[in-house]
Amino acid sequence: MKKIVQVFYMMTAVTVMSSCASKEKIVYFQGDTELNTIYEQSVPKIRPNDMLSITVSAADMKATQPFNQQNVYQVVQNGGQPNMAQNVYTVSDQGYIDFPVLGSIKIAGLTRNQAILLFKEKLSEYIVNPGVNINFTNFKVSVMGEVNSPGTFTLPNERITILEALTLAGDLTITAVRNNVMVIREQDGKKQTYSIDLTSRAALDSPVYYLNQNDVVYVEPNKTRMRQSTEFNYPLIISVAGIIISVIAILIR
Repeated sequence: MKKIVQVFYMMTAVTVMSSCASKEKIVYFQGDTELNTIYEQSVPKIRPNDMLSITVSAADMKATQPFNQQNVYQVVQNGGQPNMAQNVYTVSDQGYIDFPVLGSIKIAGLTRNQAILLFKEKLSEYIVNPGVNINFTNFKVSVMGEVNSPGTFTLPNERITILEALTLAGDLTITAVRNNVMVIREQDGKKQTYSIDLTSRAALDSPVYYLNQNDVVYVEPNKTRMRQSTEFNYPLIISVAGIIISVIAILIR
């Protein structure tokens, strides 16, 4: 019986050692790769169905009134309290918005700063030194898979990194695959997938390090997690068998 118990403990030790993840599979941003991450190369562009808050300002506020006709709309951030009503415009399927006085303006394909310059140019015909503030009101990303709090997150602006998105989702679980995180992105009406290795410093230069509107981040489970989700949970079976063997060993002493 002592031999049986010894064999069991050896099997348990092997199982534990084989299931332990190495440092290389867990620690983020390893290596010494030179980084050249530039946000301007990854600035999100306005797309159809985006919702934009557009506010016009000037030294003479009366002159801005025709352009600041508030819509009956309230922005709610992640289940919080509604903000004040805003001048929110939805980009049409063709990429246009209907703006007071200025009429139909095509802004799809522009960055937020490019859209601001376009509006200032058009408004300068009516207002001296106009100011324009444009913000996304429905900029959101989704995180799913092996994270602690998966979900869809609405953001106050369009600048977010994949690290910030994973932080919003409670970070990766210990059973997450860190070297092959998938980002699903829609570009020009087509879905594209990207893979990013979070264990490498090179991840900071990935084209999906900065996320775009409606990006989906998927973190796959490692082999240990997948084995646990199968019909037969072998680690559990081994543990139960060990308890039974131990009880038998005590009873027959």
